[in-house]
Amino acid sequence: MYPCQVKIFARFNAPRLSYIAGIILGDILGLAWEIVTDKRKLGKHPVINYSLEKIPGSFRIDPFNLLFETGISSKEITVSEWKGLPVFFQTGSDSDIPFDIFAASFFLVSRYEEYLKFEPDEHGRFRASLSLAFKHGFLGKPVVDLWTKEFARALIGKHPVLTIRRNEYRALLTIDSDQPFAYLGRTLARSVGGLIHDLTLRPGHAGERYRVVTRGQKDPYEVYDYITDKIDGNNTDARFFFPVGDFSKYDKNPSWKNKEYRDLIIKLSGKYQTGLHLSYYASDNQKTCQSELSRFSTILGKEITLCRYHFIRLFIPESYRQLTKTGLREDFSMGYPDEPGFRAGIARPYMFYDVLEDQLSDLRIIPFQVMDGTLYNYRKLGPEASVEIISKLIDETRKVGGFFVSLWHNTSLLDNPEWKDWRGVFETMLKIQQT
Repeated sequence: MYPCQVKIFARFNAPRLSYIAGIILGDILGLAWEIVTDKRKLGKHPVINYSLEKIPGSFRIDPFNLLFETGISSKEITVSEWKGLPVFFQTGSDSDIPFDIFAASFFLVSRYEEYLKFEPDEHGRFRASLSLAFKHGFLGKPVVDLWTKEFARALIGKHPVLTIRRNEYRALLTIDSDQPFAYLGRTLARSVGGLIHDLTLRPGHAGERYRVVTRGQKDPYEVYDYITDKIDGNNTDARFFFPVGDFSKYDKNPSWKNKEYRDLIIKLSGKYQTGLHLSYYASDNQKTCQSELSRFSTILGKEITLCRYHFIRLFIPESYRQLTKTGLREDFSMGYPDEPGFRAGIARPYMFYDVLEDQLSDLRIIPFQVMDGTLYNYRKLGPEASVEIISKLIDETRKVGGFFVSLWHNTSLLDNPEWKDWRGVFETMLKIQQT
C-alpha cells in the first residue's frame, strides 16, 4: 500500500481525466490517487485542485476544458517555456504550475491531433512534420515524462508527505523481418521470374540465386545468427516480428506455408518473444488482420498477443480498434517512419484511449523512438550522424527512467560492404543503450 493517497478535486469525474491521471500519478510517479467531486470527502489527504474553486492548502491546476469535453475539435495552441521545457494549454496566475499538465499530456499521449483532418503522405499516414512536437522542436524529448518530473518537485513542495517512485531505465531491440530471405521461400513462379530478371539485368546475381536455392550457399538476407549473437553478447532484451500476409506490391515475405520460413519463425520464437508483423493492407482491414493472426498462431501453435503494422501504417483510432477486436494486446507501431523521436511525447508503455468513444481499451502501446530506415532512407543520414541521434534519444530516455525501443530490419544488417557501416551503428547502439 502507498503511504497516502492523492485526492484530485474536479467538478466531475471525466474519463479523460481519469485516464491521464492514471499515467502521470500512477504509472510514472507511483502514487495512489482518486478523483473526488465532493469537497467533504477530501479529508486530510494531499489535494490536487483541478478546478477554479478555492481549496486552502491544495496544489492548484487551472483546468483547460479538453478533459471535460466529448468528441474532438481543433485547438488554438500557443507553446511557451517552463523550466526549460516547451508547454502549452497555459493556466492563470493562481495555478501552481503555468500550464495544464493533464490536458497537455492527454493531447500528446492520446494522439489527439491525429483524429483531426490532415494531409496524409502517399501511404495515408500522419506525417511527423504535421505534429505539434515537430513544428515546435520538441519531438526529440519525452516531454510528458519531463513535465511529470518537474510537476512532482512542485507537488512535493506543497505536500512533503508524498513519496515518489524512482523509475528504472530499460532498453528493447525489435527486429522486423519484412524480407527474411532474398531467394528462399519463393513460389516457383516468383523464383523463375527472379531468375529471368537476374539473367537479363543482374547476371552476377543469377549464380548466387542458384547456389542459395540449391543450398550450396546461405541466403544473404538470413543474418539472424549475427543478430542473435549481438543480442546475447550485449545482454539485450529483444522481440522479433514476422509477416504472414499475402504477397503484394508492399509485402515481399514468403508464403506462411513455406517450410524454411516456418522453421525460421519457430526457431527464433523458441528463444525470443515473437509478434505478428501485420501486412500493409491489414492497417484498415479487420478481416485481413484476423486472417494473418490466425496464420501466425497456427505456425507457433499458441496465442499471439504482440504486433506491429508494416510500413508503420497506423491509422488512429481505426487500426487500434481492430487490434482489440482480434485479441492482440500489445502494439509496437507508435513511432514515426519519417522522423526519430517520441511520437506520443512519452518514453514508456501506456494503454490506448479511444478519444472518439471516450473509452479506455485493453491494448498496450509500446512506443519506439528510432527506426533504421528513418535514418538512412528518410533522413539520408550517414552512420556517424545516425549514432549521434540515437545517443541523444537514449540519453533523453535515460533521464526519465524510460523505455528506449529501437526498430531494425534484418536487411539493414547484411554481411556485405554496403551495409558494413550500419552494422557498426547497430553494434554501437547495443553497447550504449546498456551502459
